[in-house]
Amino acid sequence: MPAEPTKTTATRAAIQGLDPGAFPPPADLKPVDLAAADRVSGLDALELGPKKEKGRLGLRIWNSTWPKLLAIAIVIAIWQVTVLSEWKPIYVLPAPLDVFTVLKDLITTADFWNGVRLTMTRAITGFFLAVLIGTIIGAAVSRFAPLRAAIGSLITGLQTMPSIMWFPLAILLFQLGESAIMFVVVLGAAPSVANGLISGIDYVPRTWLRVGQVMGMKGFAQYRHLILPASLPSFVSGLKQGWAFSWRSLMAGELLVIVPGTVSVGVRMQNARDLSDSALVISYIIVVLVIGILIDQLFNFADGKLRKRWGLTEP
Repeated sequence: MPAEPTKTTATRAAIQGLDPGAFPPPADLKPVDLAAADRVSGLDALELGPKKEKGRLGLRIWNSTWPKLLAIAIVIAIWQVTVLSEWKPIYVLPAPLDVFTVLKDLITTADFWNGVRLTMTRAITGFFLAVLIGTIIGAAVSRFAPLRAAIGSLITGLQTMPSIMWFPLAILLFQLGESAIMFVVVLGAAPSVANGLISGIDYVPRTWLRVGQVMGMKGFAQYRHLILPASLPSFVSGLKQGWAFSWRSLMAGELLVIVPGTVSVGVRMQNARDLSDSALVISYIIVVLVIGILIDQLFNFADGKLRKRWGLTEP
């Protein structure tokens, strides 16, 4: 008498014969609710947020450029209307076209670019010295409470002090030399850098500090890996403000302190003023303005990248 096929044998035979009826669904298996699945998928899509289509590069550049061009056009129009009103003689306030003609001839000369290079060398050197000094002072003040009580208010007072007030003392200390200009540039920028770092450290969440302590971060390691990165957004704002102060201090210094044997942008502007050449004076004003705007755009670019990395802006 043949043996009754076992359950395993029947299952194997059903698989080989691809018999769907051999595998009835369990009694407690409920049919899939497609509508509910669609709703869950919709919630997932809502959580992820809609995908944004990136526009063309040329269109994005135009959208960010045309407001600036419109502002420039408005300023030039007001300037031209003021000239046509004859509020001042034409040799005192020249027309925009005359100034732009002088500016075009100016930027094609080698002497002009030599002056720009000297001015930018002074600006970058003074700014980096201010960053170094301001960072050391800011880190020390934020770490030691007695030091903050002693010089915390002094730093803010130095920041609000007009830089031109330091030039008489700078000339007495360093005579008419590069050191006098650097002295004022550093004093103008370092307090802003220090205050930016102090403010950033003050707003580091206490929870982060406790987590760092649990992970064994102490002393310099805590500053290197936790406090300084957390305070970076405020520190960048302090750097941007420090650059503005150093640039203004430098321009004032080049107008007041003429170092023998050097011809910077400020010296050339002063010479143009002595010659009563209004068009040349305005041309150098435009040059200083353009340099300041370009440097500001670099800081804005760095700040935007930092905000995006911290998730403060949309990617």
